[in-house]
Amino acid sequence: MHAFRTLLSWWSILLLASALLHAEGAFKYSYLPKKVYENQVFPVTIIDTRTNKEKISYRFDFRTGIRTLSTKPLVIRNGNDNFYTFYYKAKDGMTVTIPRITIRTSQEKFILPSQSIAVEKLSAPRSFCGVLAADLKMKNHQVSHYDESNYLVTLALEAYEANLEDMYLPGATEYGVESLKRHGAKVKGEFYVVVPTSTKSLDFSYYNTIKGQYIMLHVPVSLMDSSVVTQSDLNPKEDSFEKLKKYSLMALAGFFVLMFLLYRDIFYLVLGTVSIITLLTFYTPKKKVCIKQGAPLYILPTENSTVSTKVEKKMETILLGERLNYKKIEYKNGMIGWVKDEDLCKN
Repeated sequence: MHAFRTLLSWWSILLLASALLHAEGAFKYSYLPKKVYENQVFPVTIIDTRTNKEKISYRFDFRTGIRTLSTKPLVIRNGNDNFYTFYYKAKDGMTVTIPRITIRTSQEKFILPSQSIAVEKLSAPRSFCGVLAADLKMKNHQVSHYDESNYLVTLALEAYEANLEDMYLPGATEYGVESLKRHGAKVKGEFYVVVPTSTKSLDFSYYNTIKGQYIMLHVPVSLMDSSVVTQSDLNPKEDSFEKLKKYSLMALAGFFVLMFLLYRDIFYLVLGTVSIITLLTFYTPKKKVCIKQGAPLYILPTENSTVSTKVEKKMETILLGERLNYKKIEYKNGMIGWVKDEDLCKN
């Protein structure tokens, strides 16, 4: 019996050693950063050198480390090798530990042990917006009226290996990030901030983790900018361009009707009818909605959006737009916002 127990112990040790050898064999860490910064999103890459690339599964032991941002890796193939990259986010502290990973094939199991990485704190300038990224681009921006004395500025951002969710602007008291979508290294989101109408530009910096330096970004704050939302989009008021369109359609409709009366050609009748129908859409009354007293007015049509104010009393206003279960309206003093469908008056 004693000999059997000894043999069983040695067999267990051999199996454990075999598993550890597997970790250094077909699968191993290809890239592991030596240091990261607080709140940095960083990659960890595993190389697969097997000749038979059968389907594999991953199991993370999060008790031994932080969670991945996604359990589905970014896969890159190079010759006979596959590279699987997972993304993590560093927390405050001296070190961050990535979890132990168990990789299974149909016949084998491989274990990659947990690893600890040093965490450093940035010495940031006053312009720092809290974002660390391999790259950060502003795809578009919009400026609209928030109330009589403030603008609402929305930035559409695209970045790589970035913590966009932590973004802020120094000195701003009302800001946030909405519609955050992450796919591998790429992340998109909309950052909004409320600033005084006297603000001419937003100037802030992010830390580029590839270049190892702060990059300044400049955003003009002007309703006249070509990339902003025009007032005609926000307020149901007629502008000069709409007048020009109406007068042009009226002239065309009259011309086509006259040509039909002269030549009795069905072609002119069809064009005249289309012109009149299009013209009527300009004079169709805009849909109105009734808002309950005390209804929250949200900055953006999302669940976690900031509430800018509450409707003081029951009111009826013109519907400016719809998105999911939100309605876009204009409140008093030109304030634009979104209310939930549940806050509309019931008939």
